[in-house]
Amino acid sequence: MAENIRMMQWTFCAVFSLLVQADCHSMFACEPISLRMCRDLPYNMTFMPNLLNHYDQQSAALAMEPFHPIVNLECSRDLQPFLCAMYAPICTEYGRITLPCRKLCQRAYLECHKLMEMFGVTWPEEMECVKFPDCDEGYPRLADSVSDSDPTEEAPVAVQRDYGFWCPRELKINPELGYSFLGVTDCSPPCPNMYFRREELSFARYFIGVISIVCLSATLFTFLTFLIDVKRFRYPERPIIFYAVCYMMVSLVFFIGFLLEDTVACNRSEPSIYKASTVTQGSHNKACTMLFMVLYFFTMAGSVWWVILTITWFLAAVPKWGSEAIEKKALLFHASAWGIPGTLTIILLAMNKIEGDNISGVCFVGLYNVDTLRYFVLAPLCLYVVVGVSLLLAGIISLNRVRIEIPLEKENQDKLVKFMIRIGVFSVLYLVPLLIVIGCYFYEQAFRTIWETTWIQERCREYHIPCPYQVTQVSHPDLILFLMKYLMALVVGIPSVFWVGSKKTCFEWASFFHGRKKKEMRPFHPSSLCQRSILFEFMEGE
Repeated sequence: MAENIRMMQWTFCAVFSLLVQADCHSMFACEPISLRMCRDLPYNMTFMPNLLNHYDQQSAALAMEPFHPIVNLECSRDLQPFLCAMYAPICTEYGRITLPCRKLCQRAYLECHKLMEMFGVTWPEEMECVKFPDCDEGYPRLADSVSDSDPTEEAPVAVQRDYGFWCPRELKINPELGYSFLGVTDCSPPCPNMYFRREELSFARYFIGVISIVCLSATLFTFLTFLIDVKRFRYPERPIIFYAVCYMMVSLVFFIGFLLEDTVACNRSEPSIYKASTVTQGSHNKACTMLFMVLYFFTMAGSVWWVILTITWFLAAVPKWGSEAIEKKALLFHASAWGIPGTLTIILLAMNKIEGDNISGVCFVGLYNVDTLRYFVLAPLCLYVVVGVSLLLAGIISLNRVRIEIPLEKENQDKLVKFMIRIGVFSVLYLVPLLIVIGCYFYEQAFRTIWETTWIQERCREYHIPCPYQVTQVSHPDLILFLMKYLMALVVGIPSVFWVGSKKTCFEWASFFHGRKKKEMRPFHPSSLCQRSILFEFMEGE
């Protein structure tokens, strides 16, 4: 009750003092100024509640927070003393309330209002200049803060520029974590995703979850078919099995991300570390690090195994290497397929470039850092495609030459044509989704800056940060683009089913479930001219 009476007394007194410039603060005691912005003024004592009805200096400091960047940019020498006159008014031993002069208010407002618009900061109604006395004596200010500028002058030219991205206090992160966002350190993107609404994210998560289940089923079936009869899949088709294993792990990670939602990809709000829910970065989150390692490693390894598959086809088609000769290079193939992705993964871990993907729930790279996307995702994938397609075309041309120039029986001709068709279809089923993924990445990195600028422009006033200056292009990302990227990134693993999908596979699974011993296949003997060719060894088992 006493506190309510005190509040009513102060409200009445403050309004009365503003209207008639009366002295009525004698009922309150002075206290030292603790506000960071007002510690270097000629006076060091204030009183609370202040002229804006803040009952303690903590609430006054919180209300002054949006003005800090504007004061730091020094748009006006009068802004700081005027703000302090309102939020931390001088307290004399006689309890006299001293109001700032109207000219001080006008100079501060006119010189800084455009910059305030850029930061999304509004001038409080209680601070309208008409409410202050028209006096010649200014409020106590810094020694060099006197300004002789005409209150009718326009804002200085310095505010007519782009101040870049300023990290909002809600997105600031503990400096020990080493986060960065839009080139600003100790900052992280918001969760949920900064571009999409919650209902869109929910739809995307379930969409990715369903596709990951389909891909996981297809690749797992391929791998289990291989385990039933390991000797059936020899080189040059053995890389298909390892390719399927890689995408089985990729789809498993996406499925785990679907189950986890954004619990790993996002940092929950913790007052001591995170002021708001933000995107996980770096390797401090062990679960996020593990998801990243598995996803990135097997994504790159899957592409390398496809390149190795084209190499084995090339060796079988052009120099006519046999299965045994190709298998002697298996150690080199494994060293390349696992070593290259492993090296890239270690480099990214050392660079601390892991980022949470709050759309899919996993962790990857290049989601917010364009340079990382270019050098560690786009560049390797493009290199794999160029090498693989070149070898594939050379192998197909050689196979076609064999079909035309070497006389074969009608049965062998049909089998060779069938083999060529299978190679072509499998390659298209892999290449088309991969090229779409690469296209999505190129489109994303090309428009990323525009999307970020648009986001800043739309949220600058809410976050009290500088708004972009003279935005020429505004654009929002399309959810379809991201859904297509995730779809194609998972679909590339499904073509492995195409390769094992045959009558022989059905017979093997039937024998496995019925416990019957698989019958030995009658060997096929091609003509003496091509007896040692792996093409016929490969065709006869299908």
